[in-house]
Amino acid sequence: MRIIKNILNLAFISIEIGILLICLCNAWVFGLTNGRTYTKISKIPPREVALVLGTSPKMRSGLSNPYFTKRMDAASLLYHHGKIKKIIVSGEKSKGYNEPAAMKNYLIYQEGVPEDIIIEDPKGFNTYKSILRCKDVYNQKNVIIVSQGFHNLRALLFARNKDMNALGFDAQDVTKPESYYRNQFREILARTVAVVYFALGISPD
Repeated sequence: MRIIKNILNLAFISIEIGILLICLCNAWVFGLTNGRTYTKISKIPPREVALVLGTSPKMRSGLSNPYFTKRMDAASLLYHHGKIKKIIVSGEKSKGYNEPAAMKNYLIYQEGVPEDIIIEDPKGFNTYKSILRCKDVYNQKNVIIVSQGFHNLRALLFARNKDMNALGFDAQDVTKPESYYRNQFREILARTVAVVYFALGISPD
């Protein structure tokens, strides 16, 4: 019985340490990115380039993914209000699947953005890759990152760690309970992992 009790105590202590680590890591990210995200187009300072982070254009049902369309709406808003001059659409391109092309086509045909200002990055396989390539491949450091607010925090963390002067423009969130809470929880864990990797000097790619 004593052995079982010790095992249970150790398990509870481990859980408490894990919860504390998650809280501290997320609090650090919130503090680090405070004042660098915007929801109002009138408030955000202009930049040369917007980096739009990719997501699937369609849901499993075949319907349009609202996370995708809201990001395109936000990028278009930045352009039409004169806040940016170019747009990098960064996402995954693989056989039969092309996020950057879908983003570019949506911006052109649905949002009225000129084709010649849109740059496709087909190797933005994850958030870190998109940030890294924005700086190292496209030579852009002063950018506005476009995604939903919960995602922008982690993107801004990566950008800061790469010495980029980035801002975040939050696309409208999707409040359906089945996706909202899942994505929020997943991002809390993803931010924790990102901070731990940074503290250990490990590349998160």
